[in-house]
Amino acid sequence: MKFLDEAKVYIRSGDGGNGCVAFRREKFIEFGGPSGGNGGRGGSVILEVADGLNTLIDYRYQQHFKAQKGENGAGSDRHGANGKAIVLRVPMGTQIFDEDRETLIHDFTNLGEKFVLAEGGNGGFGNAHFKSSTNRAPRNANPGQPGEERWIWLRLKLIADAGLVGMPNAGKSTFLSKVSAAKPKIADYPFTTLHPQLGVVNADGREFVLADIPGLIEGAHEGTGLGDRFLGHVERCRVLLHLIDATCEHAGKAYKTVRKELDAYGGLLTDKIEIVALNKIDAVEPDELKKQKERLKRAAKKTPLLLSGITGDGVKEALRALVDVIGEAPVSAKAKSAAEAEPWSA
Repeated sequence: MKFLDEAKVYIRSGDGGNGCVAFRREKFIEFGGPSGGNGGRGGSVILEVADGLNTLIDYRYQQHFKAQKGENGAGSDRHGANGKAIVLRVPMGTQIFDEDRETLIHDFTNLGEKFVLAEGGNGGFGNAHFKSSTNRAPRNANPGQPGEERWIWLRLKLIADAGLVGMPNAGKSTFLSKVSAAKPKIADYPFTTLHPQLGVVNADGREFVLADIPGLIEGAHEGTGLGDRFLGHVERCRVLLHLIDATCEHAGKAYKTVRKELDAYGGLLTDKIEIVALNKIDAVEPDELKKQKERLKRAAKKTPLLLSGITGDGVKEALRALVDVIGEAPVSAKAKSAAEAEPWSA
């Protein structure tokens, strides 16, 4: 299944049915009176959070959704049937934006949450509704009200407690595969990760959800590389784990590059609690490691953690630092149920 986190969709609720003009005509009943029924209500368009979904790929191949119209009223006081509502299933963390892509209509954060996006049109009254003591034989009825129609944007932001950020080849996917049951693609070339990955981590008896996004390079906010379009998936995180490759040319410059892209993106990412870690310490000499640590310490203005995703050195300390920030907040039930095996325990 392909990962799709944005989709443009056209929705239309059903029109209401028309009211009917009819009169009762039976033998031996001289003045039967009006008997036109009301029209049925049109179906609404409802969005619902469904378990087991983590992509908007369903809306890649179908973009138009129309609810059923209400039936017209009929004689003998028969009311028209209501139109059936249409339910669009979306993953948790989906946001609904207006066509301008800026006006937020609704944000789904709970499993099973529902939102009526477009109400169906009301059915028209039949002539029996207008009968009164002074109007014994009304010959008028109301038409059904039209439904609502609009284009909307669906945007998915994965729900996770902690997020991994860093440049390509910083070891984020290796770290995620080490601490969780997730199996991201790992290779020795940049941009191995092409879409976000989620993993459930168990550290000291506390479980939390960790998100890994594609790496950032200089100019990502201008579209360089894979750009910064995936940064939205860490906007909901409580803490960011910033991994720096110890084998890079200058750890301090690499840190500042990523921070610059986070600041250019916005979304208050630079205001989030950040844990800085120097990764791949097993691949450099002790003297070089000391230099890189000092460079990173000056750039980040804090002492970085030292770890290796391959050997596991320092991984427990990094997870405990994340747990201390996350605290006892609940994790995403959807992400927990997605784990295919027992999570790695620290």
